[in-house]
Amino acid sequence: MTPLAPHLAAFLREHLPHERTCSGHTCEAYAYAFQLFLRFAAARCSTSPSLLTLEQLDAPLVLAFLEHLETVRNNSPATRNARLAAIKSFARFLEYRVPSALDQVRCILAIPFKKTNEVLVDYLDRQELQALLDAPDPTTVAGIRDRAMLHLAFAAGLRVSELIGLRLDDLSTHPHAAIHVHGKGRRERVLPLWRETTSALRGWIAVRGDIPAPELFLNARGCPLTRSGFEYILAKHVKTASESCPSISSKRVSPHVLRHTCAIHTLQATRDVRKVALWLGHASIKSTEIYLRADPTEKLAALQAGVAPSLRRGRFHAPDELLAMLRPK
Repeated sequence: MTPLAPHLAAFLREHLPHERTCSGHTCEAYAYAFQLFLRFAAARCSTSPSLLTLEQLDAPLVLAFLEHLETVRNNSPATRNARLAAIKSFARFLEYRVPSALDQVRCILAIPFKKTNEVLVDYLDRQELQALLDAPDPTTVAGIRDRAMLHLAFAAGLRVSELIGLRLDDLSTHPHAAIHVHGKGRRERVLPLWRETTSALRGWIAVRGDIPAPELFLNARGCPLTRSGFEYILAKHVKTASESCPSISSKRVSPHVLRHTCAIHTLQATRDVRKVALWLGHASIKSTEIYLRADPTEKLAALQAGVAPSLRRGRFHAPDELLAMLRPK
C-alpha cells in the first residue's frame, strides 16, 4: 500500500507553487478541493484522511465524490468541474512519481467534465446598487469600512480574492487616485478611482488606525478580512437594502454579482466590450461576451437599427357557434 499523504503534500507544496508557478489563489483552491475530497474518501473508506492510500484513490471513488458534490452539497456543474480539474491535475502529477498507478490514473483522467448551461449573469440595476451602497452606517467604524469595501468592489469590478488581498501600498492617491490590483493568473492592472470611491477609502484609512497588518481591509479583531467574512458582510447589507428596495431581495447577491454589475454598467456607458475586458482584467475578450447577452440595451440598439416587416391587414370574423359545435372533434 502506498500512502497518499506524502505525494499530495509534494503536489500542493512543491509542484503547484514552484514547478508550475501557480498563484496563491490557485493553490488555495486546489487545497480546498482536496480537503473536501479527503473528508469524503475517509468517511467512505472508514479511515482517517492521513491513512488513505493511493490504491483507494480510484475512478469509482472520484465519481462518487462528484455525485456527492451535486446531490448533497448542491454544487453547480461548474463547481463540480473545478473540483475534478484539481483531482485530474494531481493524477497527472502521479504519472511520473508512481508508475505502478498508471492504469489507475488513466481511468481518472478519462472521467469527462460535465457540460454547463451558459445562463445569464445576475446584476443589480442602478436603484438596487444605490440601496446597497447606502446600507452601511457611516457613523460606525464597521460601517465606514463596509461602505468603502462595497464601493470599491463595484467601482473596480473586483473578484472577492482581489478585494481581500489588497494591501495599503496598492492604493495611491497622488497624482491621481488609483488601485493596483493583483488579478487572477498573475495578471496585474491599475485602475483609476472615482472621487466618491476615493473619499470612502480615505474615510476608512482614517479610522483604521496604526494596525501593523499590511492588508487594506481588516475585520473587527484587526486581522485580514476573509472571503467568508466579506460574504457575511455583504449578505447583512443586502438584507438592510431590501427594506428600501424590495426588488433586491429576489436576487441572489454574491460578491461576484458586484463584479457583474460593474461590467454591465461599464458596457452600457462605453458601448465597448473591449474596455470592459480591460477593466475586469480578462485574459480573453471571450470571457467578456457573457455581458453582451445579459445587457438588453445592446439588443435594443440592434432592434432600432432594423426595420420590422409589415403585417397584412385583415378583420377577424368569429366562426358560427352552431357550425363550430357540429364539427367533429
